[in-house]
Amino acid sequence: MSGFWRLMLFGKGPREAASPGRDLRIDVIRGLILLVIFINHMPGNIVSSAMPHNYGFSDAADVFVLLAGISAAFAYGRLIDQRGLLVGSLKVGARIWTLYIAHLSLFVLVCGIVATAVVRTQNALYVEAINIQPFFSDTQAAIVNALGLVYQPYYLDILPLYIVLLALFPLIYVAARTSPLATLLVSFAIWQGATHAGVNLPNHPGEGGWFFNPFAWQMVFTLGVVIGRLGIVGAALPKLVLADLAAAAIILFAVVVKLSSGNPFGIALLNDWIESLQIGIDKTNLAWLRVVHLVALVWLVLRFLKPGASLLKGVVGRRLASLGRHSLEVFCAGIVLAITGQIILAETSFALLMQLIVNLAGITILIGLGTFLSWYKSLTARAASAPREQAATA
Repeated sequence: MSGFWRLMLFGKGPREAASPGRDLRIDVIRGLILLVIFINHMPGNIVSSAMPHNYGFSDAADVFVLLAGISAAFAYGRLIDQRGLLVGSLKVGARIWTLYIAHLSLFVLVCGIVATAVVRTQNALYVEAINIQPFFSDTQAAIVNALGLVYQPYYLDILPLYIVLLALFPLIYVAARTSPLATLLVSFAIWQGATHAGVNLPNHPGEGGWFFNPFAWQMVFTLGVVIGRLGIVGAALPKLVLADLAAAAIILFAVVVKLSSGNPFGIALLNDWIESLQIGIDKTNLAWLRVVHLVALVWLVLRFLKPGASLLKGVVGRRLASLGRHSLEVFCAGIVLAITGQIILAETSFALLMQLIVNLAGITILIGLGTFLSWYKSLTARAASAPREQAATA
């Protein structure tokens, strides 16, 4: 049995050198995903037709949650390894509180933006477009439900999912440290059990559950935690040519299906299935093909995009990395910009020039925000280190 598979089975085995510092691939890819989420949150936008969900079965949300698991492993898993479960859990709890406050602040801000748009345009349809009519029809109940994360207007459903998944992180990480493969199998069983039993958290008002069912989406997060754990110990993927070819075939199959107007294979028995794939597959409960497609993407990235690739260190890579390093701030700003942009596009009848201007302006603002936050962080870090350096030379 190879060292990699011993590590997957028992959490122990021959390891490579420990992973050195921050993996630039995480920051760059997450920065790109944040821009994609911003663009996708403006329905009817021509630029969204070029986004990845039109060429595959998974989309930006899948990658975002996966990266959340990987990042959590690097940020808090190492802390658990070094200082114990209690200290790591306290750090996770502090981050959850930050996410919770950010979510509630974003909720209030979105309601304010939509209310302003309704007053200025006299178009009450904006309230329904964002699903915040409960906030105006029964404000007290809406606030209580929002505080409990069981009322989630459109666009405001990813942070609650992240909060729940991060609360589970210490347990998932300890399990992944013991046996990554067993952890994935248990996660898989929970996902499938919840899907078949119709288990979900409530979303009031109404009868539906969370748009991102945590019992299903924990599978993607857990996969990210396992990948992060393998990265921490420096485990390298085995070189399997058949796996490379299978992953490439899955990606190619998805592209052919999504770009075809009918059944591209000419097999009548596949007509209904192909049509369902082209219309869109279940996102709430995480359809099988979403996970298969995501795993194929992850395999190819880990195999062929190295952490030190020049593609990641160029001008574009650096700008995307600045977004990825400040994902919470950029994500919240992207939601605000997307809702504002959607209102602007609706008021200008989705004129093509205005679509391009709104997209360009939003992307520029988000990149500017990421660049500023990176500069400010480095500035404060230098200011904090100056007294220590002076004390050391005194």
